[in-house]
Formats: sequence, C-alpha cells, structure tokens
Amino acid sequence: MLQLMDIKYFFFVKNINQMNWIYEPWPWYISGPMIALIMFLLLMLGKNFGMSANLRTMCTICGAGNKADFFKFDWKAQKWNLIVILGAIIGGFIGSHFLTKDMAVAITPNTISDLNELGFNSAGKFYLPNELFETDSLLNLKSILILAIGGLFVGFGARYAGGCTSGHAISGLSNLQLPSLVAVIGFFIGGLVMIHFLFPLIF
Repeated sequence: MLQLMDIKYFFFVKNINQMNWIYEPWPWYISGPMIALIMFLLLMLGKNFGMSANLRTMCTICGAGNKADFFKFDWKAQKWNLIVILGAIIGGFIGSHFLTKDMAVAITPNTISDLNELGFNSAGKFYLPNELFETDSLLNLKSILILAIGGLFVGFGARYAGGCTSGHAISGLSNLQLPSLVAVIGFFIGGLVMIHFLFPLIF
C-alpha cells in the first residue's frame, strides 16, 4: 500500500513540475486571443458580458422589484451571467491557493516607493494591500469608510454608466459601441484624477 502511494506521489509531483508554465503570467498573444474568442462567442449568442449587472439581477431575485421599477425585468434571461460570478470566485480561489507561488505584484520600483511613502509598506508584496484588507484593518474606522464610500461610488458609477469596466471595456468595445468608448475614456480620466490628486489627500 505504501509503495502504491509513493508511486502515485512520484507521478503527481512529476506532472506538477512539468506544468510550471501555469504558474507564470500568460503573454498577451495567448490571453488576448482567448478573451477575443469568448467575446466572439458571446456576440454570436447575442449575450453581453458584464459583472456589475449581476447586482441588479441578484437584487431582483431577492424581491427588489416590488419596491423599484429599476429591478422589474426578466432576470431569468440574465441568469447565465450569474455563472460568470461563480466561475470568477471558484477560479480566483483555485488560482490564489493552488496556482500561485509568489504573491508579489509586478509593479515598477518607483510605484512601490511612492506607495511606501504613503504608508503602504506591503506594496508589491501582495495582490491587495494589507493596510486596507487585513482583518485588523476592518476595525479601523478610516479603512471602513474608504471601502464603503469607494464601493458606493463604484457601484453607483457602474449602474449610472450602464455597465462596469468589464461590460464597457471588454464587451462594449468589442461590439464597437460608441457609449462604451466614452465610458472607457471616463474610466481612465477618473483613474488618473484619483491616483494623482485624490489618493495622496486620502492617505
């Protein structure tokens, strides 16, 4: 029995070692066409990809349609998009727990230096800054306000724009939608204003 386990372990480790490529970031000429293929399939099926629209769907499922007209729509026609959320959660869990050797983020030394000056000593070491997302940080009033207000702005902005970065930048632009182009330009302008002007004031 022990020998059988040793043989299975040997082949498992050998196969894992042969799959080291999966731990590395995929180049644009692989990941880009994969995204394009998904968008092509969605267009052929008459579907629009987006993440923020799922919030409206979930609110409608929970009965929000009885309170506001915005939530009165045929959510069953959009239930397929809920599978995207489920897949993102499962895929993220698998990726972070089983397919990630190094949690460091590949950002420039200048950016890391700037973030360190603002108090983010974990910059470049983790995907999410510990200063905001550690359990202890959730007991900090400033962190709670930043996350709550930021989430409110993102949620309101996504719904007011009729879609989020996924819906406009990926699905909308691939469908040659002018409103999506305007929204994406707004995303970039908002990001530049935030990082260069508001970010130093907040932190």
